[in-house]
Amino acid sequence: MTCALTYDLVVSWDTELTALTTRIAAPLFTRPEPRQSFADLVRALLADVPRKNSWQLADHIGHRTAHRFEHLLDRAKWDVEILRDEVRSYVITHLGRPDGVLIADDTSAIKKGDKSVGVADQYCGLTGQVENCQVMPMLTYASEVGHAFVNRRLYLPESWAVDAERRGRAVVPGHVAFRTKPQLVIDMLTEELAAGTPFRYLCADAGYGRDPHLRAFCHERALGYVMAVPVDLPLVAVRGGAEPVGHVLDRLLALGQAGIWERRSCGAGTKGARVYDWTALAVAVAGQAPAPGYAHTLLIRRSVAAPTEVEFFLAHAPVGTAVSELIDAAGMRWKIEENNEQGKDLLGLTSYQVRKWTPWHRHVTIAMLALAFLAVTRATLPAGADEAAGEGKDRLLLEASPR
Repeated sequence: MTCALTYDLVVSWDTELTALTTRIAAPLFTRPEPRQSFADLVRALLADVPRKNSWQLADHIGHRTAHRFEHLLDRAKWDVEILRDEVRSYVITHLGRPDGVLIADDTSAIKKGDKSVGVADQYCGLTGQVENCQVMPMLTYASEVGHAFVNRRLYLPESWAVDAERRGRAVVPGHVAFRTKPQLVIDMLTEELAAGTPFRYLCADAGYGRDPHLRAFCHERALGYVMAVPVDLPLVAVRGGAEPVGHVLDRLLALGQAGIWERRSCGAGTKGARVYDWTALAVAVAGQAPAPGYAHTLLIRRSVAAPTEVEFFLAHAPVGTAVSELIDAAGMRWKIEENNEQGKDLLGLTSYQVRKWTPWHRHVTIAMLALAFLAVTRATLPAGADEAAGEGKDRLLLEASPR
């Protein structure tokens, strides 16, 4: 069954966007001016504007200057954490499922100069090398019907955290102390648990999977996870002592167990099914026991095209969980990469021209709302409408919506 996009369907998106921004803005702002600026900024971020800085967004929406948007992000009085909670609630209402997953990953914004809050010479996932950039640990919620950001943090390097002058210029709140990126993810997980976000697994790359404190947090609260881990993660060896994860595969191959691999898809990608060779075995992590009723499983993934390319995943799941379920969870990790790409390319997630703490959080959270609207709209399209729109559906939505 197919369904062509119709004028009425496109107009309904605009009606839904207006209803969403009106509902959220009503309790968020006491004056009508920032309410309108908020709605205008969300709509402008959703528009097909080449560079999504304040001036070009203002020009697109019909403002003579960028002052309204700059005031909204900097000087207006409103609580950005309430907006973050609204974004989460909106995502969970429409995309939430008991078997959903939370996915943690960094995104980066390369910057010039040293005034933007949190900017420093540090590893940048965007380029894979050290850059002058800001690093933002993000949390995506994903289920079978869609995925969108639900939480965010700005990583404040230790050089910033201890520098009173720089903190003062960027108006960093006094209670904000240095936290590692895994600690920031723990903080976000704590908020998601308090909010009742429904999820079965936490997924993340090896930068988070290697952190014992993040894993311990999940063990203590009986949270499932499927996280990539480095080859040197210590496991309990068969004959006692410890051995790195990498030795497990070496031992299996040395025993001539070539038939250990099973070819499986771990989900759909932009070019079709993501197919790999997989094997799995029960393991014990050195110094870290699983939660009662849970067990650790090591998943080993091998590239079909390049068999020397191998990645390891550590799963923490209830005893008896099917390996196929763990493989599916491992495949969900890419959803946050899609959100990072969409957020930057479509919605100006890192195109801000703000330097201070509060304006950064306000811009990023408003961009999260715009992405959530796109995700929910896609999830609620009639059967076949997504295919009719094709890969340009998101831009069609933006351009066709009347202002």
